[in-house]
Amino acid sequence: MAKIRHIAYRAVDPDAMASFFAKSMGMTIVQKRKNNAIDLSDGTINITVLPLRAGEPARQPGIDHIGFTAENDADAFRMMEMSGAKKAGSVNLGTAYYEDKFVGPEGIVIDVGHWVGAAPLEKTGAGQ
Repeated sequence: MAKIRHIAYRAVDPDAMASFFAKSMGMTIVQKRKNNAIDLSDGTINITVLPLRAGEPARQPGIDHIGFTAENDADAFRMMEMSGAKKAGSVNLGTAYYEDKFVGPEGIVIDVGHWVGAAPLEKTGAGQ
């Protein structure tokens, strides 16, 4: 089973939103990217606060997409496509951050990958 490891949130003021998550929930700011996106972590899940840019079509404040880490990416991709999702692209910035994007029902964007500050899946053995 895949586990949620990434939530992307669009904000009018990314710095204020990241500060809110850090101060109110004790999250750690992991990095601020060149595009003004800010990655935070609770040690398990990464929240990326993305800037809301004027003029971007269909962009509004709120949850933008959700990311899952899977035991086997190829199996997860196959399951996504068998369930009707369409592949929408890939981002690979090395072992600390990569994702493949899929679009599912109602336009939901689902990423399968790994993000800075997100915990890897725990290995499970038979009988556990």
